[in-house]
Amino acid sequence: MKKFWMMVSIGSLVAVGGLAETLSGTISDAKCGARHEAAGEKDTACVKRCLDGGSKAVFVSGGKVYAIAADSQEKAKASAGQKVTVNGKIDGDTVTIESIEAAK
Repeated sequence: MKKFWMMVSIGSLVAVGGLAETLSGTISDAKCGARHEAAGEKDTACVKRCLDGGSKAVFVSGGKVYAIAADSQEKAKASAGQKVTVNGKIDGDTVTIESIEAAK
């Protein structure tokens, strides 16, 4: 019986760890980071230039800069320099994007 409850407990922890989160923020670039959190016209232009120059996309939320997982880079680049709402998983300082849409 103890083994059963231990397995249920472990399974619950694994399930909770895999839940998606919804965050609001800005898609920026690794070179400039949080400097483009305002997402104005000049910010958007700079982010696009940096991404075109080879910089990786990052997600900025509440002043914190999250790396974006390699398999989510293309999703992020489509929203470069914009305020967005991201549904995804955070693992440390890295976010894996499941879905992304313009902030309302």
